[in-house]
Amino acid sequence: MNRFRYSFICTLLLLLVACKEEIPQVDNEPVYKTKNVVVILIDGPRYSETWGASRRENIPVRNGLLSEGLLVEQFFNNGVTFTNPGHCALCTGVYEPLANDGTELPHFPGMFQAFIRYQNQPPYKAYVISSKEKLHVLGNTQNPGYKNSNRPYIDCGVNLDGSGGNRGDSITLDRVLHIFDTKKPRLVFISFRGPDSYAHAVDSVGYINAIKQTDEYVGIIWERLQNDPYYKDQTTLFVTNDHGRHPDGRFDGYISHGDDCSGCRRIELFAISPDFKKNAVITTPYEQIDVPSTIAELLHFPLPFGKGKVMWDLFE
Repeated sequence: MNRFRYSFICTLLLLLVACKEEIPQVDNEPVYKTKNVVVILIDGPRYSETWGASRRENIPVRNGLLSEGLLVEQFFNNGVTFTNPGHCALCTGVYEPLANDGTELPHFPGMFQAFIRYQNQPPYKAYVISSKEKLHVLGNTQNPGYKNSNRPYIDCGVNLDGSGGNRGDSITLDRVLHIFDTKKPRLVFISFRGPDSYAHAVDSVGYINAIKQTDEYVGIIWERLQNDPYYKDQTTLFVTNDHGRHPDGRFDGYISHGDDCSGCRRIELFAISPDFKKNAVITTPYEQIDVPSTIAELLHFPLPFGKGKVMWDLFE
């Protein structure tokens, strides 16, 4: 009996050692130069008035920066083509028919809450900054595991807290630069409303001018980042949209949006990153929900509910 017990114990120990040796080793995380990510969303221009224009005359700043960055040529909103749902998809990685008036929180936590939680960051290291007050909802979720926890700082609308009405984009730009100087956030989402607001007001001249103005804002923000040692050469910038607009000849054309026409679905994705290709045009189709997955990869945090994929062919 003792001999049998001894043999059994030895066999068991050998099996345990063998099992331990067969456990696969987890590779180290990739080392990226990116330490910060900034997303600039320009609300509602048609692709035909940005990168799709023959001379790209409305976006000279971004067109000039293409030598340092890349353009995803086939990029789409494959969900609901309204403001809040489009913003939500870019932040949570999930398409959902969210109320467009700011009364409904996303059902899933966004990248900001995941970043704060899993990277153990203070809340001010993630920011949602928006001209439209209703986009304060991007900073929270209905999900019971995340609701009211790990929330980013918000700076939305006239009163900064998501109330008081919408504010001008020039004010939002001032707020962005102030926050970069004083808080040094690492994950920032900025939303300018100009093109969408002028289009809904049936002001075609104002609509085009707002596209040009927000293009200038992209240049101002990028220059500020490159002149700050905290951000220089270690910040990834994305420029995108929440939705497009109807093409000419469909309903009321540029004035509206909200269906699945090509004008509403096809949008911009421009990026500059120390980890991405330079002077490149990416032809692989991607969509809004792929953006937060790619950001989570760059900043090394999980996005538990995200449905998108990492856009690997953007990387060098």
